[in-house]
Amino acid sequence: MVYVLNLDQKPLMPCSSVIARLLLKQGKAKVKRRTPFTIQLLYKTETEYTQPLTHGLDSGSSKVGSAVSDDKGNVLYMSQIKIRNDITDKMKQRSKYRRNRRNRKTRYRKARWLNRKHSIKKDRFSPTMTSKIHAHLKEMKFVQSILPIIRQIVETATFDLHALRNPAVLKNKWLYQKGMNYGYANTKAYVLTRDGYRCQSCKGNSKNKRLEVHHIIFRSAGGSDEVSNLITLCKTCHDALHRGEIKLKKGGKKKGQLNHVTQMNSIRMQLLKRTNAEETFGFVTKEHRQLMKLPKEHYFDAVTIATEGKGARFQTNQVLFKTCVSDGDYQQTKGVRSEQVIPTGKLFGFRKFDKVQYKGNEYFIKGRMSSGYAILMDIEGNKVDFKPIPKFSKMQRVSARASWMTIQTIIPSFYSCVT
Repeated sequence: MVYVLNLDQKPLMPCSSVIARLLLKQGKAKVKRRTPFTIQLLYKTETEYTQPLTHGLDSGSSKVGSAVSDDKGNVLYMSQIKIRNDITDKMKQRSKYRRNRRNRKTRYRKARWLNRKHSIKKDRFSPTMTSKIHAHLKEMKFVQSILPIIRQIVETATFDLHALRNPAVLKNKWLYQKGMNYGYANTKAYVLTRDGYRCQSCKGNSKNKRLEVHHIIFRSAGGSDEVSNLITLCKTCHDALHRGEIKLKKGGKKKGQLNHVTQMNSIRMQLLKRTNAEETFGFVTKEHRQLMKLPKEHYFDAVTIATEGKGARFQTNQVLFKTCVSDGDYQQTKGVRSEQVIPTGKLFGFRKFDKVQYKGNEYFIKGRMSSGYAILMDIEGNKVDFKPIPKFSKMQRVSARASWMTIQTIIPSFYSCVT
């Protein structure tokens, strides 16, 4: 399947590869994009007939599924996007470099801490959230650029984190003021009673009557506030434990990570606010996907959303896999005194994240060597081991570096008969 744009770059209905090849051979069209393969007509068409297409988006904080279907269930597009989750770590590293440089080179300069305009701006999102919201919007805009979309449906997962712990807030809204840790004093009293007001390490041999309720897995390590992670210790054993002199034999419990869920609530609100998309829910998608007997994949979830569970007829067997990457590299030099400049431009005509063809397959450049060699990786960022190491002279650049690494793969053919 080939996607088609008219002379004014407005999307038309896709055509078969045979028709696209004839148009290119006759000079009536030109190649607009290689992945996915898109052509642009070089003549003005008399009629621009299009069918009503629906774009289904399976939103997520780690991976996003996307698919397009018409009202008859014909699937015309599928993709899966891997969103960046490394921004926080990169910003911490950047902060380390900045403070190191400030102390090393500019000790005379007065520190400025209150000049961060963006940090006090109203309705501000963190860099991680901004990147994830933009990734969703970028995919929606990209699909609209190659197909005539008239309707968008976004799957969201919305629930109240506080209500999960304390369902009473659904009836008494004032309980929200008490927070997630309300009642922890009651939990401590229960743990002391459960352990018989006796140290569970020395069994009272220390003669220290002051008791502490200790987190078996420390809070700093993600320990939970549940009773299964709490134990009674005397102050002597408690202090010795924190000094590393003794160890507990009993295991604890970590608290569940709800970071992605919290992010999804914000992403959901922004997508519905910035677009005219309709909303659906995860449990609906799951039921429909199971009825359609499709595997659990993000792009199949998107197919279920686009077709609204009415059955799918796959007109394409190709899926676009995309990985969001940074636009550039923050570190420009290396060495104790930054004496060695790291080349960020082209090296032998190649840049990092360029898509290249090597031994008949497509890869991405992970690292470059001034001696003329390169380290290659797949779409997931995993290093591909080659012996000997690939040379630049034996590879061909397919596409230049972009903010998305994109590759097209074929799904099993038996899905083409799913109805």
